[in-house]
Amino acid sequence: MRIREAEAEDWAAIWPIWKGIVDDGETYAYPDTATSEQARGWWMEGPPSRVVVAVGDTGNVLGTAKMGPNRPGRGDHVGTASFMVGPAARGLGVGRALAEDMIAWHRQQGFLAIQFNAVVETNTAAVRLWQDLGFTIIGTVPGAFRSRRHGDVGLHVMYLPL
Repeated sequence: MRIREAEAEDWAAIWPIWKGIVDDGETYAYPDTATSEQARGWWMEGPPSRVVVAVGDTGNVLGTAKMGPNRPGRGDHVGTASFMVGPAARGLGVGRALAEDMIAWHRQQGFLAIQFNAVVETNTAAVRLWQDLGFTIIGTVPGAFRSRRHGDVGLHVMYLPL
């Protein structure tokens, strides 16, 4: 597996991953009715953000991440990121590889910290990964996410100083 910058033609492989995860209703608050073009606009951000894909040995897209400033202007010294891993690639270290790449990129770009604004508390695999990589939960907004399976659950704000 290798991680590389996403290219426009990667969207055809990213879209089914994006759509499946959003439709599952457990980790992202994007609307279920989003079209491919809407989703592309939300995910395939341009500079100063960066979008990457993790690709397998045959060049197949296993997962993707987007990263960049958490806020514009006076908040652009703190980064953020989002991740999606395809169902066939889960449990193979793709998420961790994307996360490690993202942390290294933020350091290289001179960010002072990384803040995740909305990690669904029932997404225990992600919470465990972020904590393993040094993130701490600095607060939880109760009932801020409507989980398809669990009802209203909290969203963690997680933070990693760089």
